[in-house]
Formats: sequence, C-alpha cells, structure tokens
Amino acid sequence: MNVALLSKYSRLGASTRLRSLQFLPSLQQAGIHVTPHALFDDDYLKRLYAGKGRSLSDVVRRYTHRARELRRLKQAELIWLEKEALPYVPYWLEQGLMPRGVPYVVDYDDALFHQYDLSSRRLVRRLLGNKIDKVMAGASAVICGNDYLAERARQAGARRIERLPTVVDASRYSVTDNAPSSVEESLVIGWIGSPSTQQYVLELKPELEALHREQQTRLVLVGAQPALADQFGELPVEVVPWSEETEAQAIAGFDIGIMPLPDGPWERGKCGYKLIQYMAAGKPVVASAVGVNVEIVEGWRCGRLADGPAQWHEALSTLLADAPERHALGVKGRQAVEQHYSLQAQAPRLAEILRSAAREG
Repeated sequence: MNVALLSKYSRLGASTRLRSLQFLPSLQQAGIHVTPHALFDDDYLKRLYAGKGRSLSDVVRRYTHRARELRRLKQAELIWLEKEALPYVPYWLEQGLMPRGVPYVVDYDDALFHQYDLSSRRLVRRLLGNKIDKVMAGASAVICGNDYLAERARQAGARRIERLPTVVDASRYSVTDNAPSSVEESLVIGWIGSPSTQQYVLELKPELEALHREQQTRLVLVGAQPALADQFGELPVEVVPWSEETEAQAIAGFDIGIMPLPDGPWERGKCGYKLIQYMAAGKPVVASAVGVNVEIVEGWRCGRLADGPAQWHEALSTLLADAPERHALGVKGRQAVEQHYSLQAQAPRLAEILRSAAREG
C-alpha cells in the first residue's frame, strides 16, 4: 500500500516527527510504504528557532512546490495529511489543488482551528474560520490526539474519528533511580519544551523559588532560551539545549517532571506529550488540571494535578519529601507508556486506520 504523507515540517518539527515520521519504520514492516512530502524544511525551522522570522520568498517557494506536488499524487492510494495542505489558504483553493479521487486522512495534535476562528484579524476569521471543519468533513478519517479535538471533528461532521495519543518510542527511555547520595544533593524539578511555551514555567517562579528555600531544589529546563535562567533570582537554574538525541538522557536526570498550562482554548487542544516523556523515564509528574492532562494523570495515577499556586506548591513539596511515592508514581507512569502511550502500542492501530481509510475511500 502506497501512502503520500503531506507533513507540515521535516523531522526537526516536533508535531511531524511525533505524529507521523517516527511511525514510518513500523508501517513499512506492516506493508505500508509512506513517502513524506514536507511543506517546510529544516532550514525554515532553524530560522524560526533562531528568532530570524520567516522569509516571504522562501514561503512562496515552498507553497509553489507543494502545489506542484499535489498534482503528482494521483497514483497514491491514500494521502496522510498533517492538519491542512496549505496554511492560510482558503478551503476551496486548497481542495482544488488536491488530487481528485484520492482519499485522505487528516491528523491533529493541537487546536489548529483556533488559529483561524479565534484570530484577532476579522478577515482571517471570515475567510478561514471554518476551513479546518471542512477539511475534517471531507476526510475518510480524522485522527485526533485528544477528546477536545475529537469533539470539534464531530461538530464538523467528520465521517470517522479515531483517537490516537501522541506517543514516545519507549525503547529510547530508560528508567533510573535518582535518589540523592547525600543530604547536600539537590532534587531536580525538570521541564522540557520550547521557547514558545517557556513562559508557563516562569509563571511558577514564586512557588519554585519557595521550594528552593525550603528543600534546596534546583530547576532544569530543556529547550528553553538560556536567558530565561536569569529571571529566577536565587533559584539555581540549568538550561539544557534540546536535541532529539539527548532529550531522553536529560529527562532521566529529573526527579519530578512538570507541565504548567493556563486553561485556554488552545491549551485544551494539547496532547500532554511532556507528561508522556516524563512517564517514559519513570518520573512522577505534576501538571495543570487542563485538557488531556487530567485524563493522563488521573487515569493512570502517575502524579499530581495542580490548579493554582497553592496546589502547585503543595503537590511539589509533598513529592519532593517522599521518595517512595515518587518511585511508585514513576512506575505507574512507565507502565502507562508501555501499555498505551508508546510507538510500540499504537503503531498497529495506526496501520489499521490507514488501511481501512484507503479501502473505504
């Protein structure tokens, strides 16, 4: 079976890497040959991550290339679409470029529709507010990372909706015991993310500084901008550069993994990937009681939920003082990953979704 993958990014883009590219070897073994076609390449992402912005000429070039590619996909048995084919292009034009007679599945790991329907620009809301609903309605299957996204697909009239969590390759994460070897050794509260979400950690500054004074903790941030460390006062902060090769090793050094989030429409569409990474390394988690975080933490009993500064302080303080509880929660988290939130558990499901979508299409 031949599938054309229309991804938004190359492997450097987290959503593309996690929702599609990491599955390709398993799909190949299942007899599904997937050919990736990235809209934006590594150079584009490196410019963004370096704070250099977008090059208009490069965007035009990439859009032109994607339009030509669409015309050449008539022989594919199925198109696997990440979110949409051409961002900020109206539905009627995008669909006019899609190859006729080729069914497609579309995948969402965030609330992309809010980029349009909640835009501050009236013209964007008017022209694109219901674009993603139409993309969902036209798909043979809509693959969603959580119930918030699945509910939007139901409202859009999607014919078939499949829940598939964002997962890790469990074999890349080893479980280690970080019990301090002496009373002087500090426990580590850890976070992994990107500069676009690092402000959520900064909002916990008073609680994190208090925990350092009370229990001599330190903070490790993976993927944040180095300058963020200067905003935490006396709290010891280590900023570790992110890379795909070293992220699992960095998380292995945590004692507790955190995922703070505000409760907003965009955040309710997130898929809890940070939590799943911490769980894969056998680390207990503390997370804001927002969206899929509640399902993960309460459903698998792998950590604590916090709603507001007082609960954050209490949850972290309690776990920092209780090594056996940290270990027990970490074991439950790792079991959850092996049973449900792993490439190994979900690859067979994805293969069947793609096969049946091609047949029904």
